[in-house]
Amino acid sequence: MATVTTCDINKPAAEFKDNQLFKKLRHAVGKAIGDFTLIEKGDRIAVAVSGGKDSYTLLLVLEELRRRAPVPFELVAVNIDSGYPGYRTDVIEDFFRKNNFAYQMVPSEHYAIIKEKRRPGSSYCSICSRLKRGALYEAAKTLGCNKLALGHHQDDFIETLLLNQFFVGSLKSMSASMLADNGIITVIRPLVYLAEEDIIAFSRLAELPVVCCCCPVCGTADMQRKRMKRLLTELQVDIPHIKHSMLKALSNVHPRHLLDPSLRRDTT
Repeated sequence: MATVTTCDINKPAAEFKDNQLFKKLRHAVGKAIGDFTLIEKGDRIAVAVSGGKDSYTLLLVLEELRRRAPVPFELVAVNIDSGYPGYRTDVIEDFFRKNNFAYQMVPSEHYAIIKEKRRPGSSYCSICSRLKRGALYEAAKTLGCNKLALGHHQDDFIETLLLNQFFVGSLKSMSASMLADNGIITVIRPLVYLAEEDIIAFSRLAELPVVCCCCPVCGTADMQRKRMKRLLTELQVDIPHIKHSMLKALSNVHPRHLLDPSLRRDTT
């Protein structure tokens, strides 16, 4: 098992632990853990932290739940540096140190690989995400972790559902818990019940040191997802509960009323 860096600095973020918004986030993550059995006794969980608002929030909430949990489990923060010029790993590592997290910083040559392999005009994001996911699986395995926690929230689940329906012709989204392709690590998404707007509000409240990934085209490459965000915002004006309803639909599936032949039951 690889060694991880730890430190003994008192937690400077403690002042927001009694805030009502943080309690709301903590309750929602706790409910997701219970509903989908995301964390069990003895788990050692690698928490992917990119430096964005979602992954910081995930780490802080999981740590607070770990302190309160009736069963023991461990957390190790993992950052994958894809090698983009200007990416502030120093800011992320400083956050880990100040908040007393066990962590592992993982450098990579992903940027150089992407520049070499990417087709002209294609997105960096799809290649980058595959490389980063593979690096996370490997880091989790090396660190002796049996689970990998990712910071996808409620809006990500819903937007992915719409993207697959509109542009792929597939009825799927994400899973709150699933075995990774390597057959070893279980990927969990404890933020499934958290709305992005609440994470944004918490990020500002806690003054989280958010850093950009520094991908040269990240701001323009994901236009279709931004279209889904705008669509949902427009629909919310007339249907305020639409996100809640769509998320609920993902766990309320009626296979007999779909067209996939593999889902038909033999009624003879």
